[in-house]
Amino acid sequence: MEVRRAKTSGFCFGVSLALEKLDAEVEKHDTPIATLGPIIHNPQVLKRYEDLNVRCLEHAEEAKSDERVVIRAHGVPRDTETTLTESCEEVVDATCPKVKRAQLGILNMINKGCFLLLYGEKDHPEVRGLMSYADDKAFLFNSLEELKKFPLSADIDYCLAAQTTQDREEFAQIDTYLQEQLHERLQVLNTICNATRERQQEAIALAKEVDAMVVVGGYSSGNTRRLADVSRAQGCPTFHVEQPEELSASDFAGMKVVGLTAGASTPRSIIDATEEFLNTL
Repeated sequence: MEVRRAKTSGFCFGVSLALEKLDAEVEKHDTPIATLGPIIHNPQVLKRYEDLNVRCLEHAEEAKSDERVVIRAHGVPRDTETTLTESCEEVVDATCPKVKRAQLGILNMINKGCFLLLYGEKDHPEVRGLMSYADDKAFLFNSLEELKKFPLSADIDYCLAAQTTQDREEFAQIDTYLQEQLHERLQVLNTICNATRERQQEAIALAKEVDAMVVVGGYSSGNTRRLADVSRAQGCPTFHVEQPEELSASDFAGMKVVGLTAGASTPRSIIDATEEFLNTL
C-alpha cells in the first residue's frame, strides 16, 4: 500500500517555540517549574514533561511562590496572567506569537468601541484567553448558523475574529455574510494561522486522491480534529488516532493508497512511527 505523507504535518512554529522555552527552563535546574495548563495538546509530550517533574497546574492559584510557571502555547485569560504574576517567582510567557497577536488585535478593536464576534470553540483554552480581551463586549459562536441567530444592532460597530486554528473556508463564508449585513460597520481581523490553512489545504488535496486518511494527534487538539473534519468532508474515510497502535491492518483491507497528516502539536516521532506501520501493510 502506498503512503502519501503531508509535507506540512507536525509541529508548527508556535508549538516548537513553546517547547523550546519550556525545555530551556527545565535545563536550568535552579527552581521548581510548572506549566499553567497543558503546554500543548498532546498526551505523549505531556507525559515526557511529567517524567521531568514539570507540574501541570489547572489554576493560577495553585502556583507556589518558589516556582517558575510557563504559560502554555494557547495563552491564558488576562486576569489569570495577573494572578499568576502575583503568585509565583517568575512567569515565562510561551503563548504562540499568532495567538498573542490575536489577543492584542482584539484589545485594540475593543478600545476603539467595537463589539467582538468571535468564531471559535466555547471550551477551548485559546478562546477563553481571546474572549478575556473583550470583557463582556463579545459574542462567541462556532458556526455560521449559530451566528445568524444573533441579533445584530444597527447602532454598533463590530469586529470579526477567529480562534487561530479554525476552518478558513467557513470563516470566509462568515465574513461574506457579515459584510452583507454590516457593510462599513464591520472590521475583520485575519487571525487564522497560516500553518492551520496550509495543513487543512494539504489534507483536503490528499483526501481527494487517496482511499483513506490517517490523522495523527491529540484528541483534545482542536487543529487536529479539524484536519480530520476537512478530510471526512471530502467523502474520504478518515482515522483520527493519537498513536499508531490504535490502527489495525483490517482498517485498510483492499486499499491501495492512504494519506497521512498530523496536527500542529504532534511530535515527528509519532508521525514517523505511524508511517512505518502503514508501510508494512
